Amino acid sequence: MILYINACIRTESRTNRLAKALLDKLGAYEEVRLTDMEIQPLNEERLDYRAAQIEKQNYNDRIFKLSKQFAQADLIIISAPYWDGQFPAILKTYIENIYSIGIVTKYDEYGKPQGLCKAKKLYYVTTAGGRYNPRFSFDYIDYLVKNMFGIQETELIYAEYLDIEDNDAKKILSQAISDIDERFRDRGSIL
Repeated sequence: MILYINACIRTESRTNRLAKALLDKLGAYEEVRLTDMEIQPLNEERLDYRAAQIEKQNYNDRIFKLSKQFAQADLIIISAPYWDGQFPAILKTYIENIYSIGIVTKYDEYGKPQGLCKAKKLYYVTTAGGRYNPRFSFDYIDYLVKNMFGIQETELIYAEYLDIEDNDAKKILSQAISDIDERFRDRGSIL
């Protein structure tokens, strides 16, 4: 199963458009549109509840639905616009909600995380109005999925400078989409 995690806030999101160009190359997918969900940051009550379910190994509880979906995906695509020097807060909230010990990760006897996710690859798709700096978005996701979730390959797809005066945003985005097409032709498969 291909899992598309859509953290785009705007209906006419340029980031979503770029991600959809990638998804067109991959085939059928399951979309999790974060803005349509009632995802909330974890508070003491939810943390205690989740910990109690983990302790009982009750992984069929509804609190683990998103964690299990993420862990069972064969391929993951995250789309998140780059704004205010980072990705939208809703993506961080999603990550803290799926970070379930026993489903996406476990710890060995030395406290080192051992990823439990099935996916071998994750694509991170973003767009930026100005210069894109992956340090506070892709690099964070890259570290997390490789070191905590066990997804060993990541790839960044982005378009930048979309809101710079006198830049042609449509042309820049079209070029980024063409680059996806080129990657697909060069590899024979984008996976």
